[in-house]
Parts: sequence; C-alpha cells; structure tokens
Amino acid sequence: MRGIVKTAFIFPGQGSQYVGMAQDLVAAYPHARAIFDQADATLGFALSSLCFTGPENDLTDTINAQPALLTHSIAALRVLQTLRPDFAPAFVAGHSLGEYSALVAADALDFADALKLVRERGRVMKAAGQKTPGAMAALIGIDTAALESVCAETGAQIANYNAPGQIVISGEKDALTRAVELAKTRGAKRAIVLAVSIASHSRLMENAAREFANAVAATPFRAPKMPVVSNVAAQPLTTVEEIRCELVAQLTSSVQWIKTIEYIAAQGATKFIEIGPKDVLAGLIRRIAKDVHAVSIGDVASVKGFGEAV
Repeated sequence: MRGIVKTAFIFPGQGSQYVGMAQDLVAAYPHARAIFDQADATLGFALSSLCFTGPENDLTDTINAQPALLTHSIAALRVLQTLRPDFAPAFVAGHSLGEYSALVAADALDFADALKLVRERGRVMKAAGQKTPGAMAALIGIDTAALESVCAETGAQIANYNAPGQIVISGEKDALTRAVELAKTRGAKRAIVLAVSIASHSRLMENAAREFANAVAATPFRAPKMPVVSNVAAQPLTTVEEIRCELVAQLTSSVQWIKTIEYIAAQGATKFIEIGPKDVLAGLIRRIAKDVHAVSIGDVASVKGFGEAV
C-alpha cells in the first residue's frame, strides 16, 4: 500500500498563453467544453475562439490573456476532478493571475465571478499601462540581495522572485533601463527585456489597485476549503478578508514564488502538479525545491498521465 503523499496544485499566470490552448481538451472532454461555454456566455464574446485560433496579438492582450489562462486552468482542473473525484490536493497556489485559479480550486470563488474579476483586472492594468507605460525585465544569474540593492538605487522594483537566479523587475522605462545596466555590472549573466508595456507588480499599478479594490469588494468569496498559499506573504489565506486584501495588494507587490514553494514543501508536499497551459511553473519548482516531483497537466496527453502523477 502506498504511503500518503501530499500534493499541491499549482496554476500558471500570464506568459503561458498560446494560440491553440486547451483546444484538444475541449474536443476530448465534455467538462472542459462546459467550462469554455460558460466563459463565452459569462464574458459575452467567444473567448474559446480566441484561445483556439487567435489572433495571437489579441490573445496576448492582458485583458484577454487573463480570462483565457483562468479558463484553460479550470477546464483542465474539472477534467482531473471527474477522473479522480476522490482526490484533493493538500495545498493550492497560483503565480500572479494563477492565484484566481487557485481560489476557484479551493472553492473560495465561483468560476463565473473569477472570470469577471480577472477581466476587470486586465482592464485596469491595461489602462494603467496606457496612462503610464512601464517595462519589465528578467534578470538571470544575479544574487537576490545584489538585485534588491540595484532596484533601491534605480527606482525599479522586483516583480517576481521566480526561482534562484531568475528574478523579474518592473517599473518606469527609464528606471528599468538603469536597473538592467547596473545589474549587468553587479553580476547578472543575462537580462531579457520583456515585450510588455505594463509594469506589473510595481508602484505603477497603484491607481489600478485602488480601482480594482471596488470590484474585489463587490465579489462574493468564501473561506477556502484547503490552504491557498499567498503570492504576497507566502502564507495560507484562510479568511475572506485575507483574500480580498491579497488580491488588491498583489497588483503592486512582488510575487514571492520562491517562498511560496518553499513553504508548501516545508509542510511536507512532495508532488506539485501544474494545471493549465505550458510547463513554466514546473520548471521553476524543480529549481526551488530539489527533492520534489513536479509535472504539468494541460492537454489530453498529460491528463492521461494524471493517475501516475498522484
């Protein structure tokens, strides 16, 4: 008899979308089709067509990418739940936008309400980027303390602590340019300026956060049925008030992904299942926690391996 293995469900954020996402899942599984049908009806346009056939420029627009990623993740989750109705993870977490998928998985938020929230989140973030364009860059190979010092000196801000040696910074374009150049002199092996004009997880999102707070306050939440580990504090969210505060603070705060995975692993979780498009988070998890098993499930082939994953 196998021993009890603690498993965490993990949900991806922006950057994992691609044209064709979830198309095979929807063709193969009625529960996935039902989720996409619900998304189309809730949003009032054919999100499914945008996911399946693009165009890519429209899909990557943050106002569309956010509900697309949520919908793909929840479609895959519902398929897994029908295949293994007896199975529940010990923890859930999501990277930035993925935190909404985690809240749906923990039954703290209805899918339709999550869709409306992330659509609004995308709208206010896009508007903030249009009013005050920003920039983001991924820094590879630089010590965390050194990069934090660089940000303090230049006015940039750390957006994502993704994995050891991989950190994303964010801020005004001039500040980001200065930070990238200074980081190179402080040991960064590589700097990749991202193709975005929105400075996510930075002070440039303060107005967006204030506006978004109204939508969060109007949305019904429930206490989660399992621990949802926070992006901001890397601790479980246990009350509705904590969830509301988290979702507003998240827009201007760093994503503490390293600490999130370290926390979950420290509680005894040894298997991490990324649910949604691509496998970005599984790769990061393997770099953060060396002794855990991480897999990604988001298409028909990977769903068929779900039994072995749990």
